Amino acid sequence: MSAQQPITYDAFVELAAADPAVLGLVLKGSRAHEDMTTPYSDHDLYVVLADGATTSLTRFTGHRAPDLDLVVLSLEEFRGAGGFERYALARARIVLDRLEGGITRILAGMARLDADEAFRQAGGWLDAYANSLYRSVKNDRDGHALAARLDAADSIRFLLELLFALDRRPRPYNKYLRWELDRFPLPGWDTGLLLDAVDRISSTGDVSAQHRLFGQVEAVARRAGHGAVLDAWGADVDLMRPR
Repeated sequence: MSAQQPITYDAFVELAAADPAVLGLVLKGSRAHEDMTTPYSDHDLYVVLADGATTSLTRFTGHRAPDLDLVVLSLEEFRGAGGFERYALARARIVLDRLEGGITRILAGMARLDADEAFRQAGGWLDAYANSLYRSVKNDRDGHALAARLDAADSIRFLLELLFALDRRPRPYNKYLRWELDRFPLPGWDTGLLLDAVDRISSTGDVSAQHRLFGQVEAVARRAGHGAVLDAWGADVDLMRPR
């Protein structure tokens, strides 16, 4: 069988499980999220090989088909995975773990940001959120309706990054935002009210809604030790606060 020939998910899992070079199989994406599959959902599978292993399965590197996409990599490469994939791996489902829980521990590490990393990221996202919010409110004041709405939508992206960083979690992809919050709410936030505000602000740029939300964010950010980020805005922060 060549990498170009179609192979089903079940057939590949059987093939990989019989190969001692395979240390782990990790399923990500909609198939790993309960109730999120559709008739169009494929299987996104990480194939983790022992470092330096020789196996014919490497012929499947880069395999993409309607039913199955494969990422074949070494254990060392898997440990270093993350970035944009971090959320996907944080919520991935383990199909095979030959490391006596080692694959499970690697994924658990991806699901939880280091405290220093989270604090640094949160400070940066807070400043970016404030910047877009400030621009949105100013543009609305000055009659630039489109610019105000676009800046408001930008601010929501940064806000979500901030709120998840404050909880030391990678931000979920937009597709899984409601799924994530329904199952793992952000501490101190009412999921329904937060999502309603996110929806309203990103679609309409409602300034009053932005002010109200910022009032909540400011309190949360200051309690988390990020007051200096907001204080650096000086008197301009008043334009962001509730009236």
